[in-house]
Order: sequence, then structure tokens, then C-alpha cells
Amino acid sequence: MSLTKQSCLVPIDFSDESLKAVDTGLEFVAKPADLHILHVIRSWGIVDPLVADRIPDQERLDKGLEQLNELLSGDRYAGVDKHVVIGNPGVEIVRYAQDIQTELIVMPSHGRTGLSHLALGSVAERVVRMAHCAVLILRSRG
Repeated sequence: MSLTKQSCLVPIDFSDESLKAVDTGLEFVAKPADLHILHVIRSWGIVDPLVADRIPDQERLDKGLEQLNELLSGDRYAGVDKHVVIGNPGVEIVRYAQDIQTELIVMPSHGRTGLSHLALGSVAERVVRMAHCAVLILRSRG
């Protein structure tokens, strides 16, 4: 059985853990073009409804993609497919995975427990519950 996947999705939030997930994702694909990187910008209603009209969505998307391109600018990441969307991270990750028919989602857990887990919710947990494909959750060592 081959571990190589036709398509792998790595959601990224610019944390060190999500960057490690990108490198892990690269190990599962034959070529970088088969790796899809997704950054989800939270909807204004989730963040702060009072500032919803201050920055247009397209400007937020453009800035997010610019930051993603800067972060993943090395030769190692040449050819990876990068996307930025706005919405609820757990929902958008699952939706995008379904849209591209990915075989695997690789993402960090961030290791939240206790009250912070309950207050913030768990994107990783939501993705595991809703995804149509395999999900590899990477635990942080720390």
C-alpha cells in the first residue's frame, strides 16, 4: 500500500505547528502541485461585528495570499497550490477538501485542553468529525 496521495490539503494559520504540517504534507505527495495550502480568514461576524465595513473582503483575501506567498516562498514550496478564503475555519477546511476531492488533510492539533478548548472550540476536532477523507492530526511536542 502506497502512502503517496493524489491530493493533500494542509490548512495553515501561520503558526510554527502549521508550517510543520506543510512539510509533513509534502511527504505524502509525489509533487508539490498535489499539495493544497488553505488559509481561512475568520468572518467579521466571528471576530468583531463592529469593524465589518473597515476593510473590504477582497483586500483581506489579497493580503492573506500575499502573506502566504511570503511565508512559503522557498524552493521547497515551489508549485504548491495556495488558497485563501473567508469564513469559519472548520467549515471552510472541510468544504475546500470536498471541493478538491483531497485524499488527506494534515493539520496540527495546537493541543488546547480544558477551558481554552471549550471556549475556543477545536478546528481540528470539527474537521475530523466532518471531513469526507482521512485526517492526520499532528501533536505538538511541548
